Amino acid sequence: MTDFVAQFGAWGGFGMAVLQILGFMIVLLLSLAFLLLMDRKVWAAVQMRKGPNVVGAFGLLQSFADFFKFVFKEIVVPAGADRTLYLLAPLITLILAFVTWAVVPVAPGWVIADINVGILYLFAMSSLGVYGIIIGGWASNSKYPFLGALRSAAQMVSYEVSIGFIIVTVLLFAGSMSLTTIVEQQAGGFWNWNLLAGHTFPVPMFLVMIPMAVIFFISALAETNRPPFDLPEAESELVAGYQVEYSSTPYLLFMIGEYLNIVLMCAMTTILFFGGWNPPIELDTSEWPYLLSSLWYFFWFAIKVVFFFFMFAMVKALVPRYRYDQLMRLGWKIFLPASLVAVALVGAYIVYGT
Repeated sequence: MTDFVAQFGAWGGFGMAVLQILGFMIVLLLSLAFLLLMDRKVWAAVQMRKGPNVVGAFGLLQSFADFFKFVFKEIVVPAGADRTLYLLAPLITLILAFVTWAVVPVAPGWVIADINVGILYLFAMSSLGVYGIIIGGWASNSKYPFLGALRSAAQMVSYEVSIGFIIVTVLLFAGSMSLTTIVEQQAGGFWNWNLLAGHTFPVPMFLVMIPMAVIFFISALAETNRPPFDLPEAESELVAGYQVEYSSTPYLLFMIGEYLNIVLMCAMTTILFFGGWNPPIELDTSEWPYLLSSLWYFFWFAIKVVFFFFMFAMVKALVPRYRYDQLMRLGWKIFLPASLVAVALVGAYIVYGT
């Protein structure tokens, strides 16, 4: 924003910032449409069926057809529901899912807000995200959505703790809470990625960071209510969870918010452990045109995000659903102690081993 103001003046800078945000949102939503199709295609392939294949070539326009179907349906508000909160809940979920992306760098210089406390901003927005689900479950005036909302809140809080400690291990390596700085310090090749902890510390530290990457990925599944941790939406007990009373556009907003969070966790896995926009083998792009160089780095960021989304889809297709007590035991009795030990090991190594 500051750069835009310097180049175009106050109002011109504001307009350019708005255009940048709108462009980012449009690209994100279009990407989401095809990632959702990919999710359905992967699930279908595992079950040896075709999946969506009617709307558009190979079913490529199926997500857009679903979008218009939801948009043109009538919004039905249950009798006895708190109408204001009922309609506000999906908006809260969608808005918080979008604003979280403001600090995510997708290529050198390609970030809406390059702030030096990006990690804290992510924590703040993700913590607020649970309010949309809680309000939606309570405002529906039905016991099944309310139970689903309580489950979701407990689940998200439980796994946010583990995710937080895992991110602390990365922050200790980087020495900064800026996501851009975290990515820049992993440049030079895949051996410098935080997964292998090679940019500052000797190779044995990968024995800590690889398990942390695995735990982060599994915790991301639970944080976003994805199978096998989709207990808040378990149709066998709760019909469909916190959004069972929703239809039409409000339901669509919940789903867009949920998938935005899923893609965000894929992006965070990429940034924190797999070098962000950095390719596995670094090339000298100093002589390249700026746009071509940026697109090259964006290509690698996108490839990594799509790969982790594919892994999310494969887990959904292959792994059976956990029981709720197993879910909570995994978070509190295994992941939390393991992440605490990792923080202690990395902290001790930084203080005494360097």
